[in-house]
Amino acid sequence: MKINEQLVLVTGGSRGLGAAIARSFVREGAQVIINYYQSKEKAEKLAEELGPRALALQGDVRSKEDMENLFRKAEEHFGKPVTTIIHNALIDFQFDSDNKKDAFAIEWEDVQKQLEGSVRGALNIIQAGLEKMKASKFGRIITIGTNLFQNPVVPYHDYTTAKAALLALTRNMAQELGPYNITVNMVSGGLLKTTDASRATSDEVFKLIEATTPLRRVTSPEELADAVLFFASPWSRAVTGQNLVVDGGLVMD
Repeated sequence: MKINEQLVLVTGGSRGLGAAIARSFVREGAQVIINYYQSKEKAEKLAEELGPRALALQGDVRSKEDMENLFRKAEEHFGKPVTTIIHNALIDFQFDSDNKKDAFAIEWEDVQKQLEGSVRGALNIIQAGLEKMKASKFGRIITIGTNLFQNPVVPYHDYTTAKAALLALTRNMAQELGPYNITVNMVSGGLLKTTDASRATSDEVFKLIEATTPLRRVTSPEELADAVLFFASPWSRAVTGQNLVVDGGLVMD
């Protein structure tokens, strides 16, 4: 299925990377659901910017009922089921290396909060759309990861652990859903310049990344969003269970 035939759900789609992903899909002709949890004003403003191909819908990815209702509303509005899921939502997290909790201070509740958003959220979203994808013999599921679980240069224990678990879920789903022509892949960025979550990052950290990255620049949300498009496109039809690192070559897997 071509991108301009797809109905795409972007969780955490109102700002930062999510907004860049929503813009990239609309640019290529897709219809997009901008899912938000609290950022109602930003989501509706983005939907207005993108026009009739975009719809802002509220829902907490941690709630199975919310996600089922969201998929139902999306299908009612666009007249067709969701074909493509981008799980980008990030729950209450800032990339602040100066104020992060270290190994002595991190608590299970911190880890659990990120697991709820990353892993429970992914499970809720996938299951909400799975029956329609199976029936149509087409689905594209793309999770957003991080290069930190390959190179934890900053040990964000809660965030990195949750994203590593999300990669495991991504690959389990890829194995099981492949017979239905549903692919499941991950795109992992490094620190992006700039999103709401990375605004707390100091200029010194950004300069260090620039100096140690082969491309000598920090990856932008728009650059990562274009990589997400690849996994939704017909060009990736034989690719599943993969983790594509998009960070200018900082981590080479």
